[in-house]
Amino acid sequence: MEPRNHTDVSEFLLLGLTDDPELQRFLFCLFLSMYLVTILGNLLIILVINSDSHLHTPMYFFLSNLSFTDICLSTTTIPKMLVNIQAQDQSITYTGCLTQVGFVLAFGGFEIFLLAAMAYDRYVAICHPLRYTVIMNPQLCVLLILLSLFFSFVVALLHSLMVLRLSFCKDLEIPHFFCELAQVIKLACSDTLVNNILIYFVASLFGGIPLSGIIFSYTQIVSSVLRMPSAGGKLKAFSTCGSHLSVVSLFYGTVVGVYISSVVSDSSKKTAVASVMYVVVPQMMNPFIYSLRNRDMKGALRKLISGMPSLL
Repeated sequence: MEPRNHTDVSEFLLLGLTDDPELQRFLFCLFLSMYLVTILGNLLIILVINSDSHLHTPMYFFLSNLSFTDICLSTTTIPKMLVNIQAQDQSITYTGCLTQVGFVLAFGGFEIFLLAAMAYDRYVAICHPLRYTVIMNPQLCVLLILLSLFFSFVVALLHSLMVLRLSFCKDLEIPHFFCELAQVIKLACSDTLVNNILIYFVASLFGGIPLSGIIFSYTQIVSSVLRMPSAGGKLKAFSTCGSHLSVVSLFYGTVVGVYISSVVSDSSKKTAVASVMYVVVPQMMNPFIYSLRNRDMKGALRKLISGMPSLL
């Protein structure tokens, strides 16, 4: 294949999940519904937290940031897919593709760091309850958010700049519904060794450290809870972690599932379908998990809904 420098590449083709027109119409309605549920659900979480002073705590501060991140991550991928299906146009500009790669990495990385910060918050609340307000002070919470944003966007920028150095061939078809870094790198004709090493290094470092922090936090939490004398105290401690643990399990479970499916299957289409599970599903499910499993959120939501008629 004839190499083409990135300056000569004007666009890529996103092949999406299927070529069947009937199935495409179904997917359009399905993903539009999922996107609207994701946006409205996460906006509601942010509104409820901001409107109730009882929820102005570190845990809900991190949760509101998680909801904002879920909105951004979904908006980075789904609208372009919907536009392409509606217009029957699979193209995405080179700049648009590179931008999508960067934002998916940035918001995905930010979500990983947020889940780790939320695990640390639960660890301090259960294992060091008397020092909770001293340790989890507003300055530390803001610092954790800023550091998470900084590292996430630096990593995303680094990967994007490394893609800029690649030359591409005539075959510019991406068997996916969005520009995923690994799929874009596969289209390159030039040497991608450095890019692949960087992917594995960053994934091990910035994926492994937050996950290790989450595992350590919950190991300490379980150990502390099991030492509690009363069954009521144990139940209350576990209930405060239930929602976060569900979100962590959903996010990391889908990521591992996608990785396993990509290893055991050579089908790019199957990998693209599997990737929906970590790019779309967790962001849609998070509001339901926190609103249905969290007593404080349910109470604040009922208060907000009951107060709405007086505002009209």
